[in-house]
Amino acid sequence: MFVSRPVVHPVEAPPLREGGNNAPRVRMKDVQGMAGTPGGLVLRLFQFLSAVVSLCVMVTISDFYSVTAFCYLVVAVSLQSLWSLSLAIMDIYALLVRRSLRNSGIISVFTVGDGLTDMSNILLQITSTLTFSAACASAGITVLIENDMDRCAMNPCTRFETATAMAFISWFAVSPSFFLNFWSLASR
Repeated sequence: MFVSRPVVHPVEAPPLREGGNNAPRVRMKDVQGMAGTPGGLVLRLFQFLSAVVSLCVMVTISDFYSVTAFCYLVVAVSLQSLWSLSLAIMDIYALLVRRSLRNSGIISVFTVGDGLTDMSNILLQITSTLTFSAACASAGITVLIENDMDRCAMNPCTRFETATAMAFISWFAVSPSFFLNFWSLASR
């Protein structure tokens, strides 16, 4: 057999680079919108503000509680606002101490939290799906009241539409955060 042996054909180390630039390979750079970046903080604040506006508009309507879809919207945007605020605080901390949140455990929490949120790990509900489904249900009820029943004179349809639109905007702001954090987690 013709097998190469190290004695016969020694393997040489690769040549050193000039200037002593033999730094180890680096990871993917932080993409704006990921956890711990200024873009991520902006997304979190945008999520929080749009969820809070949706919540405030809906709560100012005196009889919103009479429609289940509107109650669902209030609960969903409440959870969304609490989650977004807590992660915005983590982003602010990371930016102030100049620490990267590229730890796989932290990214897992961010990713799971953007995709899944609840008060316990037993009932992992998808935050973005909760917000999106609540906004869709509220939009359906608003269309029913406005177009099908023609009762906007008796109901504050403009407020319903505003709260629903802000919930959709909050959902649109959650989606990039979720996908960027998921991408970061998957690229490990």
